[in-house]
Amino acid sequence: MSLAATAAGTPTTTTPPAGGVVLSGMRCALGGAALLVLLAALGGCRAPAPLAPDTAPGGGAIAAIQGRGGVSPRVGEQVEFDAVVSAPMSGLQGFFAQDLRGDGDPATADGLFVAWPHGDPLPAAGARVRIAGQVAELGDAPHTLTAVRAGRVEVLGSGPLPAPVAVRAPVADWEALEGMRVRIDVPLTVTGNHALARFGELAAVFGERLWQPTELHRPGPEADALARADAARTLLLDDARASQNPRRLWQLPEPLSPAAPLRAGSRVHGIEGVLDQRFGSYRIQPTRPFARIDQAPRPRLAPVDGPLRLAVLNVLNFFDGDGDGRGGGFPTARGADSVEEFERQRAKLLATLVALDADIVALLEIENDGNGDDSSLATLTAALNAAQPRAGYAFVPTPAPGGDAIRVALLYRTHRVTAVGRTAQLGDGPFAYGSRPPLVQAFDLGRGAPLVVAVNHFKSKGGCDDARGADADRGDLQGCWNAARTAAATALARWLQQDPTGTGSARVLLVGDLNAYAQEDPLRSLHAHGYQDVFAAGARTPHYSYVYQGRAGRLDHALASPAALPLVTGATVWHANADEADAFDYNLDGRRPLAWYRPDPWRASDHDPLLLGLSPH
Repeated sequence: MSLAATAAGTPTTTTPPAGGVVLSGMRCALGGAALLVLLAALGGCRAPAPLAPDTAPGGGAIAAIQGRGGVSPRVGEQVEFDAVVSAPMSGLQGFFAQDLRGDGDPATADGLFVAWPHGDPLPAAGARVRIAGQVAELGDAPHTLTAVRAGRVEVLGSGPLPAPVAVRAPVADWEALEGMRVRIDVPLTVTGNHALARFGELAAVFGERLWQPTELHRPGPEADALARADAARTLLLDDARASQNPRRLWQLPEPLSPAAPLRAGSRVHGIEGVLDQRFGSYRIQPTRPFARIDQAPRPRLAPVDGPLRLAVLNVLNFFDGDGDGRGGGFPTARGADSVEEFERQRAKLLATLVALDADIVALLEIENDGNGDDSSLATLTAALNAAQPRAGYAFVPTPAPGGDAIRVALLYRTHRVTAVGRTAQLGDGPFAYGSRPPLVQAFDLGRGAPLVVAVNHFKSKGGCDDARGADADRGDLQGCWNAARTAAATALARWLQQDPTGTGSARVLLVGDLNAYAQEDPLRSLHAHGYQDVFAAGARTPHYSYVYQGRAGRLDHALASPAALPLVTGATVWHANADEADAFDYNLDGRRPLAWYRPDPWRASDHDPLLLGLSPH
């Protein structure tokens, strides 16, 4: 039970005989049963024993509370000690306090967090204070923050701030600096901005950005070693607030904007604050704005060779309401919550599709609502034709609805390519649940045998609570449902060998979101059936299309049969989405500043689009 929870009435401010100020969150002026309960919870109202023999803000009092491990040896005890306020943080309902001298042991931290949720003004930075309260570990084990839930804070005077610890490389044991002032003397690389809009957080690393271990290595010792090494060099940059959806990111040297989007790959200089531990991660709570950010630029769409182009685009749950064009049917099961959000989403997707300028477009995460004029697929096709005059797009009707809320789809330019053979869909076996039924259509490109395009969206890595047996997370970095995805890959390859389009063509291009990284089992199964990664040929650096929890990798793939590979004359990933903060997407939730939104391609989805060049022969 915290001292704050047992307070009788509101916190009080009194003037002690020495002339200092006491901020008190509890009283002992209770009687009867209430007093007995309070005494039992707190061990009585006796004065806690000081931790240091003197009243100077040093001498190792805080180090004695912190101890050498991740958990304080004095949890639950009442303590009283002197310290210097190193960083008042009303946004976290407390302040950080630190010994000036410490105990001289580098394995014990000389700072800690003082929880002060009583509503009184916090003491200023540099204030010399006497703190009385109960030692606690805040958060969920094993990643907890050592703190004191203060019942009384007495301001004794003022003194110098403790000097920050200079850090130039990853620290072997961040616990030894928990609660202390630190200064990062090297730039950190932004590797993830997924929590920036909601929590004001950035995932940053010493050195270069992070990769998904199984994008680079097969599951096993090498992937495990990379994961451990990457965790050791990762640090979160927070905003010193516990509230969500901040209207202003005060820690940035310039406001977040399309001109300063803070993409993954940006470099942050001049980081100074307090080392904190919350929500399972060590983080810097800044005490001043970052000195400078070298912004990673938004890249242009790279050209691809070949007279024809094929694009793969995840449309991030494109649902059009009731499809009558009058704005009804919102909020939808997925995607836009209002007609305004839908219009913003559609504008971004159209800007992306116009820029890709592809002759065949594979779509993922579009609403599974049939092929009628009011379907989301028909709505998007009509809007694309209106936005790009003489584009001449048509969509391939889906033969069967399937059981998922979303589906895959195909668009094509009728004057550039011709749909031939049967439209095929596989809806049984592994595709009866989880993995969406693949859609397959052959296209006459004008020369040679038709190109068979198979669009796929395998079961995601989420929903692990429902995964059983071989589908449970095995701890090999492939996540849960790996067996289902591998079974889907094997069934797909065998089905495609049976010529489902009836064209007899061996030219097969398999594209889509396989929800597996390049070295994982589903991709290895497809490679074993002869499919080759069109991005692997001549690649000097790895590719990525998705960033999850700050780690880049490919969930979106393009694989060609041996007969189709010579048709692919170019391949690129346009990093228009994965490196962008979701602050720039179409959503209006959290009262985001309207200035962040533009009807442009940036953050039209959470996956980057793929673009292939094709040369028929």
